[in-house]
Amino acid sequence: MPDIKYAQTEAVDKGSLKVEVLANRTRRPIEGAKITISYSGKPDSTVEEVSADDSGMSEKLTLDAPPLEYSMEPSENQPFAQYTVKVTAPGYRPVSISGVQVFSEQLALQQVRMAEENEEENQIDSIVIPVNTLFGNFPAKIAESEIKPVSDSGEIVLSKVVIPEFVVVHDGPPSDPNAANYYVRYRDYIKNVASSEIYATWPRAAIVANVLAIMSFTLNRVYTEWYRNKGYSFTITSSTAFDHKWIPNRNIFESISEVVDEVFASYLSRPNVRQPILTQYCDGQRVSCPNWLSQWGSKYLGDQNYTPVEILRYYYGDDMYINSAEEISGILASWPGETLDIGSRGQKVEQLQEQLNAISNNYPLIPKIRVDGIYGEETQRAVEIFQDIFGLPETGEVDYRTWYKVQEIYVGVTRIAELY
Repeated sequence: MPDIKYAQTEAVDKGSLKVEVLANRTRRPIEGAKITISYSGKPDSTVEEVSADDSGMSEKLTLDAPPLEYSMEPSENQPFAQYTVKVTAPGYRPVSISGVQVFSEQLALQQVRMAEENEEENQIDSIVIPVNTLFGNFPAKIAESEIKPVSDSGEIVLSKVVIPEFVVVHDGPPSDPNAANYYVRYRDYIKNVASSEIYATWPRAAIVANVLAIMSFTLNRVYTEWYRNKGYSFTITSSTAFDHKWIPNRNIFESISEVVDEVFASYLSRPNVRQPILTQYCDGQRVSCPNWLSQWGSKYLGDQNYTPVEILRYYYGDDMYINSAEEISGILASWPGETLDIGSRGQKVEQLQEQLNAISNNYPLIPKIRVDGIYGEETQRAVEIFQDIFGLPETGEVDYRTWYKVQEIYVGVTRIAELY
């Protein structure tokens, strides 16, 4: 593990961390789970010890972090602190995750899944998270054509751009037969990659631009069935030489998560090109990549108040556009097109009420409400509690982010209920 002295002795700023504890099979929150936070590399240096609440959540924990400026430009100084999160609960196997990253002024989010003591499913109970690619040494991307010549090849491609519910991630280079394949929710995959490859402290426009590049690249792999057409059984790899850095069980950051939730149905396109563009990039510091996005360069453009599309066009050209997918997989009800709040009525409100009631079976803090298709104070309160549990602004209104978070959680809890 890299030098962690800034996490242990020279930290002058503060960041924060929230931990969510779920049962591995049922995804139910584990109330009362004991959460212990220590410095990575110093297991006896306990800095926090708390218990998970009814929703399996810890309180927001304030922790030491290196100075903010360490993440504002390339530096030999590690810009994040690294902590170890240990979780125990009666009837479950203990879990330890080391290398959890905390930046100055940012909220880190760590989900912990615990296997029951008698659970036969293979689960790693001791996890080490590697450093961000901007700070560590990882293979440079092997250049590819940004548009795949699929029309005359006879290969299988999708007929339209669809946001997948899951991607299958091969945790290694494509040819490694021993690397594990993981089924990962698309949005979770994007949040993981962005948290692994850029810094959560960067200007929001830079984060948006990088997230859009990551998503468009990923959707090109999905649309062209790139690896499946080569005989593989996965969507994408975790090798930076071929795709993106994805890290199993790593923490993400609120600033990145919010961006992904707002733009997850988007991709980048060029005129008269049906497929999402394979938008490649590099750090722009150790590796230069003409005509690709520079990660550090995008940060500096964000500092100069460039918008996300201006950043993207600076690197990819003026004919790059942000487009929206025609279909989103894995949801039962599409966004109604307007925010639902007090006074809203109709089928979408009724669907929302039914879904919140189903979610409350796993998250009992959410009260059961009448299913009458009328958005009243009862529904508003249930929405506020849902938003609080899942880290959304507590407005009591159902906007785009809240609607699709309800869809995501509803599909998850009802599928698990069918299995168990």
